[in-house]
Amino acid sequence: MSLLLAVSSAHVAHAAPVAIQSVSKLSFGDANTLFVADWKGARIFALPVPVPARPAGKPFNLMDVQAPIAKALGVAPTALRFEDLAVQPDGELAYVALTVRGGKGPGKPAIVSIDAAGKVARVDLTRASASAPITDAPTADVAFWRNLPEQTLTVTDMRYYQNKLYVAGLSNRSFASTLRVYDYPFSGKASATTVEMYHPVHNQIETRAPIRSMTVMTIDGEPTLVAAYTCTPLVTIPLKDLKDGAHIVARTVGELGWGSAPNGLVNFKVGDTEYALLVNSSRSADLLSAADLASAIAAPGLSTPIDWPAKPYLGIKATMTPLSAVMRIDNLNPQLLLALRRSEAGGEMQLVSIPKGGYLRLSDFVNEYDFPDYRYPEGDKFRGFHKYARTIEGYPELAR
Repeated sequence: MSLLLAVSSAHVAHAAPVAIQSVSKLSFGDANTLFVADWKGARIFALPVPVPARPAGKPFNLMDVQAPIAKALGVAPTALRFEDLAVQPDGELAYVALTVRGGKGPGKPAIVSIDAAGKVARVDLTRASASAPITDAPTADVAFWRNLPEQTLTVTDMRYYQNKLYVAGLSNRSFASTLRVYDYPFSGKASATTVEMYHPVHNQIETRAPIRSMTVMTIDGEPTLVAAYTCTPLVTIPLKDLKDGAHIVARTVGELGWGSAPNGLVNFKVGDTEYALLVNSSRSADLLSAADLASAIAAPGLSTPIDWPAKPYLGIKATMTPLSAVMRIDNLNPQLLLALRRSEAGGEMQLVSIPKGGYLRLSDFVNEYDFPDYRYPEGDKFRGFHKYARTIEGYPELAR
């Protein structure tokens, strides 16, 4: 049992159990501790999970995870709404949060674990070791687009860093965009900081729309929250600025393109270079180096509108990566990302590995290299990557 889990279990040993009413966002603390956001119950839960004896070390090539998940839960595949993905550190197990829909109600929560072989196991939601309240959650009387409760945005993303859980979302305050910080093990109420930022597409200061995806990076020695909003301004916030009751202005360092929502933000290293990767709902992903982020933070920050729609970008320059179909993403291991995505043709939910540095799956395409009579010229720069990618995607016979 991890130290986090042991201390937390002792802390709540005599507390009455609280049921998880919904699941939206997931984040791991350590390999034993999965944090679960419950928007309906306005709580954050710490859920103990077992750690495999050793990671399988295998890529994921699951081209239809919806069917086995539905079978494990005893429901029809069409009853599943996919909420979030988190990969267990050192375990290489995928944890997927779901809402099981049926009838006229809001649906029931479920979390499953999935390994690279496609084995699905249901997680017992009654075994939470601790929880903490979200005391300033939005009220239940507001909805967007008629049937999307504002409460569903109580938590829009979570990240654990150095014994603290950083939680983005909405509050019931007039400045609704809020960053909550929980000490872990949970010790009571979270600190809450309201956030505003300048949105170049909209040409306005925004205080309501919440951060949708975020990660923590150390940039020029400063632990920093790198975060993206819908439509898609990128901001940075030093963690030291997050103080209870404070209202802060996030530094807008980039406008990455209008008409899209962030679906996930992760950071990792390729060689000696650290990157942040932002996947989006309606366009390609954005790859940003830590060095470019540092340069953008050193600049004054954006304060003028873009020339919409002719010039959709401003500030930090991102590298396009072909991950437009990805719904959620996380680090699987130092070499691979894990993506939850929909099949373009059939609509099946897939759980697949994608190589860092390549950011695509060769088997998604047919091109010149794939014809049986093709021969690589001497010194072709793609040959080694193609051999590697075909192997991890499950086509070793084509890794010629």
